[in-house]
This record gives sequence, structure tokens and C-alpha cells, in this order.
Amino acid sequence: MGKRGSQRKNSALLDREDDEDDSFGSARSDRSGYLRSSGADMVELNRDDMLDHAVDALYEKRGSTREKALAAIIEGFKSHVQIEFVEKQSATLLHQCLSSVKRVSVREIALASHVIGLLALTVGCGANANEIFEESLPPISQALKSGIEVSKTAALLECLAIVRFVGGNDPKEKEKSMQLMWQLIRPKLGPNVVAVKPSPALISAVVTAWAFVLTSIDGNSCDPKQWQETVSHLSTLLDKDNRSVRIAAGEALAVIFEMGRLDKFSSADDGPCEFSHIQGLKRKVVDQIRDLSMEAGGKGTVKKDLNNQRNLFRNILAYVESADFDKDRGRNIEHIDVVPTDPAELSEAISRGRLREARAG
Repeated sequence: MGKRGSQRKNSALLDREDDEDDSFGSARSDRSGYLRSSGADMVELNRDDMLDHAVDALYEKRGSTREKALAAIIEGFKSHVQIEFVEKQSATLLHQCLSSVKRVSVREIALASHVIGLLALTVGCGANANEIFEESLPPISQALKSGIEVSKTAALLECLAIVRFVGGNDPKEKEKSMQLMWQLIRPKLGPNVVAVKPSPALISAVVTAWAFVLTSIDGNSCDPKQWQETVSHLSTLLDKDNRSVRIAAGEALAVIFEMGRLDKFSSADDGPCEFSHIQGLKRKVVDQIRDLSMEAGGKGTVKKDLNNQRNLFRNILAYVESADFDKDRGRNIEHIDVVPTDPAELSEAISRGRLREARAG
């Protein structure tokens, strides 16, 4: 049987799965080595065969078949570290996922982005991961510019953050990725162009992904003026009504504090006005953090969300005001120095849109 015949067989196998579950991650865990078919028939496959069949199904024209295949691949990565599969299929899998990123379906784009992130994590740091980033950046950048649908954009941002975190050590390339993220909520507009106000969900996704990449770069390589502009914008986000935006901005500021960059905005070479402005900005940020650490709950406030905010900003404030940082007390702002060795753990955070959990380890 030729390749196309094999692909049709694999497509039929995936199409016979239960169609009732259309949510992300719809493919069932294959712990027993079986895939469900129509009626009572069961097709026995080992994990490697299942993943190989799923990769073949990514060539199919039917979008729903590709989506089921991507979901099955995600489940395979989550259930087992797929070293041998990646060594054999990484190039093909990346190519097909990047093709999916260029398509219209939001669900397919999100699933493909998830797979690319898991692929980069499984490959690990090195030349292969850098190649994944270099090949992924153009189509991801184009997809981000093609329209702002929050779930699609969030998935693409998380994918970009993961592949950039794992792949390559060029700080300039990482900064370009971070600038691309910022442009989604702070675009450079030409004359007579009206800016579209970003949604709170989009702002949170951008800031979280940006902060995740920030943990992997050397802050000394960045322009102090750029740091000032970034902190000033994050300060404005701390005043927003949306709690998820405030928390995302707080976590980003926490990373900046931990890198020691807030204390390096000013120098003896700055003029009196510049020095005064910088010191005022620093005091403003610390005062905002203090206020958010003590915010009172109003009518309709979800207690758990409020407590999460208070705890985060208390930890940040404790770090800022104390010379000795208690890691247990401040674990929410501690960043990881190495890539986790278990892709399944990070996969769960990615799939739920919680890069901050991955960053906290």
C-alpha cells in the first residue's frame, strides 16, 4: 500500500473516533494501547504506531481529521516523553504543524501551536531547538498579524515563548520576539490609523508570554530607555480594572525586579530631571504594588482571585523591601534557570494558558 493509501487508512481510523468531544485535547489517552472505532470494534496500536498514524493524518484535506490527529499527538506527548518518536518524525511533524498554523481554523492553529511547543521541549536546548525557532518564527509572526482572535493569539504567543525560550542563545533574536509580542497591544501606527483597543485577555496573554521569554535573557544587554518605557507601561497596567491584567503585569515586574533592572535605570550621567523622573517611576511602582497587596474586596469579588492577587503582590513587595529574599515566601516570582526535563508537566500549563505556572516550576 502506498503512502496515500496509508494516509487514507489513518484518516479513516481517526474519523471513526467519537465525534461528540470537540473540545481541545479531545483525543483520549491511549494508556491501554487502543483507539476507539465505530461500534464495538477496537483497533490495537502501540504508542509509536498511533503517533506515526497521527502524523500521516496531518496530510489529510479534511480539517477535522487534522485536528483529531494533532489532539492525539498532544495526548501522546503528555502521557510519555517521546524521544524516539521525535528523533524519527521531528522534521515532518514541524513542517505539518507550521502548515496548520497558516490555516483558518482557530482550533487547528491552537493545537498545532501546542504541538510545536511540546516538540521544542522534547528536543531540548541546542541546534535542533534553534532550528525549530528559526523555521517557526515567520509563519507564527504572520499568523499573529493576520487577525486578533484571543484564543488563537494566546496559543501562538505561548508557542513563540516556548520555542524562543528553548531554542537559541542570541539575545537580539529574543528581543525581536519580545518586541513582536508588545506590538500586539502597543502597535506602531501610521497617520490616520485608529488603534484597536486590545482585550484584557489579549493583554494578559502578551504580558505573560513576554515575561516568560524575559527570564531567559541577560538584562544587561537591553537599552535602559527601553526598560523605562516597559516599566512605565506595566505600571499603567497595574491600574487596570481587570484582575488578570494586573496579575500578569505584576509577574512581569517581578521578573524585572529579580533581574535587578529597576535599580539600573539611572546613573550618575543622567541629568537632574531624568534622575528625578526615574526615581519617581520607581516609587510609583512600589506604591502600586503595596496597594494591590492590601486591596479590599468589593461586591461581587471572587475571594480566590482576590487572594491570589494579594499573595502575589505581597511576595513582590517583600522581595523589594527585603535585602534577603526568602525563596519559599517568594516562589511566585522565582524564575527557572533551566528548561524542565518533563514536557508533560509544562504541557499542562501550556494547554490551560498558564505559562506563569511553567515559569514558577
